[in-house]
Amino acid sequence: MFLEPDPFLNELHKMYERHASKGTVFITMKRSNLKPRKTKKAPPPPEDYRCLIRAGDGKKTISTTVPTTQHAKFANSINVIMKAHMGALKKKEKEKKKDKEKEQQH
Repeated sequence: MFLEPDPFLNELHKMYERHASKGTVFITMKRSNLKPRKTKKAPPPPEDYRCLIRAGDGKKTISTTVPTTQHAKFANSINVIMKAHMGALKKKEKEKKKDKEKEQQH
């Protein structure tokens, strides 16, 4: 489903909330000029490109496009949402070398 950038962020937030305890949300970003490929022609000027962002959870897929001039602001907004929902990740406990050496000696 294609959305405007702001509704896309709201839907992405809801998608993360639905999968807070279990599940995965995939996000992809790529450069696109939103024109179908025909032949090998000269590439369009850089200002014609847009950033195509897709997010999906396996059941539902959402997408939006952002012009290159607004890409930095939009990327910051996505980063805030992603960081807010990364609480489910656990930090690995690093074992200390001294503890390992003591166990090996005994």
